[in-house]
Amino acid sequence: MLGYEWFDEKEIEQIESKFPNIIKRSVLSFNRRLSHKYECKVFLKREDRQIVRSYKIRGAFNAISHYKEKAKLKGVVCASAGNHSQGVALSCHFLGIKGTIFMPKTTPLQKINKTKKFGGEFVEVKIEGDTFNEAYDSALKFEKETGAVFIHPFNDFETIKGQATIGVEILKDIKEGIDYLIVPIGGGGLISGVGMYFKKKSPETKIIGVVPEGAPAMYESLKAGKVMRLDKIDTFVDGAAVKEVGTNTLDICKNVVNRVIKVPEGRICSTILRFLQDEGIVLEPAGAMAIDALEDLKDEIKDKTVVCIASGGNLDFSRLPEINEKSLKFEGLKKYFIVNFAQRVGALREFLDLIGKNDDIVRFEYLKKSNKEKGPALIGVETNDRANFSELARKMKEKGISFEDITENEIYFSLLV
Repeated sequence: MLGYEWFDEKEIEQIESKFPNIIKRSVLSFNRRLSHKYECKVFLKREDRQIVRSYKIRGAFNAISHYKEKAKLKGVVCASAGNHSQGVALSCHFLGIKGTIFMPKTTPLQKINKTKKFGGEFVEVKIEGDTFNEAYDSALKFEKETGAVFIHPFNDFETIKGQATIGVEILKDIKEGIDYLIVPIGGGGLISGVGMYFKKKSPETKIIGVVPEGAPAMYESLKAGKVMRLDKIDTFVDGAAVKEVGTNTLDICKNVVNRVIKVPEGRICSTILRFLQDEGIVLEPAGAMAIDALEDLKDEIKDKTVVCIASGGNLDFSRLPEINEKSLKFEGLKKYFIVNFAQRVGALREFLDLIGKNDDIVRFEYLKKSNKEKGPALIGVETNDRANFSELARKMKEKGISFEDITENEIYFSLLV
């Protein structure tokens, strides 16, 4: 493509062939369950099976290797919400290069500890800022002050080349044409590299990008035609939660991406739990995004061949209660109500009689107030069929019970639950 002379598919193939054993050629596996569900052939590129449990090791290693001579003198620095940091840390340890890694306070402890483990004596971790972009600003300041080589998680051409090696492996391993390639997007380095390689080697493949609804930086930037810095993001999908994409990655995505889909965090959680329960596969939120997007494409992928990149499996298991909660809320199987009970004997018993046999009260907070006719209670209810909530609401209205569903009320929910 004109203007992209820096990207040579033969160079990408050479990079892939020379990777050391700290980078695995990850498996491309046919998924029977998803293929049956969506009436197509679904393959998963399992980057969660890398030593650092994500694809980020590819770009980090290639970039540090490229800048190795200066890096040996001044060291390297990076900013990351977790996966890039682990790739940089392991690469530094393997190459014997000093690294300083800035991570935001929202980074799961599991990723912080693994970064320290992979880097050992070669890496220092600094926790600064509430978001990736704040940690990123601190890393840039460190670069100016020390002369360290900045290893960008997505906007550096050498990082992009490293990520492109996933495309080399996919096309080596598959025996048929690929109709759809579905790729998660944070800053855009992965889809830029793989997308560029596919456009040269498999131009008929449709490249679909996926962003979380709460952090759709690439979606908004492509829509505006320029880099858009988001004022506020949901950091739940920590591996893809960036406020601002790269100038290089945006430019590339304009040319190689056919479409970008926004997927809801709650449904991502359901996808994570389904893989954990049905197949014993551990995926982090960003790692599940491409697979989750199959639901949005179900009408057009029938009888097609689809590859989803499972980009990472660095799931902190302490987050499972939160993931389960978000999944249940999204599926409509859990709701929270403020119920105003009449302050008289038997009022609570009357409410309990309205609860169906498949409904379960999982939270109840009530404080009786003096000199008041009614007292509010916070009640959480879980059920096995979302239709049961319509029946519960009908019964409460019939009995004249005053209530409010606060499940989707962000202000009330954050204060009370």
